[in-house]
Amino acid sequence: MLESAEVGHRIAKATYAREEIRLREALLNGQFEIGEAGRGPILVLISGLEGGGRGDTANKLNEWMDPRFIRTHAFGPGAPEEEARPLAWRYWRALPPRGRVGIFMNAWYRQLVSAHVRRQVSDAQFDARLQEVRQFEQMLTDEGIVLLKFWIHLSRDAQKRRLHELESNPKTRWRVTAVDRAALRHYNKYHDKWEQMLRETSIGPAPWYVVEGADPNYRNLTVGKIVEEAMVRVNAGAKPAPRTVVAPAPSVIGNVALIRRLDLTQKLDEKSYDRELPKWQAKLARLTQRKRFRDRAMILAFEGSDAAGKGGAIRRVALSLDARQYVIVPIAAPSDEELAYPFLWRFWRQVPARGGITIFDRSWYGRVLVERVEGYCGVSDWMRAYDEINQFEEQLVRAGTIICKFWLQISKEEQLKRFALRQKTAFKRFKITKDDWRNRKKWAAYEQAVADMVDRTSTELAPWTLVEAEDKHFSRVKIVKSIVRQLERALD
Repeated sequence: MLESAEVGHRIAKATYAREEIRLREALLNGQFEIGEAGRGPILVLISGLEGGGRGDTANKLNEWMDPRFIRTHAFGPGAPEEEARPLAWRYWRALPPRGRVGIFMNAWYRQLVSAHVRRQVSDAQFDARLQEVRQFEQMLTDEGIVLLKFWIHLSRDAQKRRLHELESNPKTRWRVTAVDRAALRHYNKYHDKWEQMLRETSIGPAPWYVVEGADPNYRNLTVGKIVEEAMVRVNAGAKPAPRTVVAPAPSVIGNVALIRRLDLTQKLDEKSYDRELPKWQAKLARLTQRKRFRDRAMILAFEGSDAAGKGGAIRRVALSLDARQYVIVPIAAPSDEELAYPFLWRFWRQVPARGGITIFDRSWYGRVLVERVEGYCGVSDWMRAYDEINQFEEQLVRAGTIICKFWLQISKEEQLKRFALRQKTAFKRFKITKDDWRNRKKWAAYEQAVADMVDRTSTELAPWTLVEAEDKHFSRVKIVKSIVRQLERALD
């Protein structure tokens, strides 16, 4: 892929001057249309060799377009808040919303190649990371992001000349670092890994554009024209072809028995509850204060039937924790801001740092539950969400996050009793809504969605705990006890 960017492409000054005027007007108009219609977004990823002109090209795009509606992010070594979270967190936070253009400098590529060449990452780890990148980019494009990836390339001789020019000028000498010199010395080693990386991550909806960087006129016009073409397609309403996904297993195999066979008659009397709950809360408190927990994070995700007791269970868990250590995130219908991003964006924003705990009152599983049953998203959206969720949780666990997921189940009869009680109790009346009554009419559809969810997302790294919640005493103790058991296994 790289040979075509080592042949000496050049564009004359007169041609460049003529083309730049037309291109600038087209980019401004395209950017305006995208913003007015809330299309896209367009994410431009610029990576490549030191001295190739990556920064100059990013600056030129900002000059040609309205910089008020562009966010440019240069990803170097992680800041402390980034180092305390999974690697992908910093990129999710920086994604542009619909109607905007984002520019990422280097992003998730160059550090990976450098680490592999320096033998900080094994061949197997390198291949696994490339697979993660492909999955991540596929998910972004499935969610409507137009991803344009540019690799700014130089031949070894061209890179040597470029670095020498920068070092010779007092005004630009600061731009050449020891890392740049080392990269030139190991050019051949890097070259092979660049080829592998470009080849294996040039996926259908997000191919690499390899652009020769020796001549700034050629480099800038080439990148600018590709961005312009993408804007034309977006404003014409073009969308990527829907990705083929595996349909969920049909209900005839009976996986709904996972839910229906739960023993909802299990109870815990008042005396046992008063003894057991404080005992397990104390154990949870001690575990989250252990020194080893400071190098971990924890996410608790609560899902369940309406009126199953999620709020009461969350309160009993929170009573075991230091208030400075946790945050409770209630999840409702997405806001307009959240709808402008991929559906996992609002959850990635809440990922805790090491030593922290995030408690989700409902979670990312809404995509395969309420959004599926109520038709708030397309079939292809919730069908592929199973894989996206599993990848999301795997990234969290690999980064040291402990995930506890709870489904609280009650019978349809018990739910009716609790609904009636809520309507009669003044301080609980706000908990019952028209949506709750409407959802009862789709009980069987929700049962099937829950069974499919557990079937497809209860993994070894992030298993589901099914909670018999007919008796609140029993369910609360089971939940706290389950968290303690998972923490003990993770920290020992």
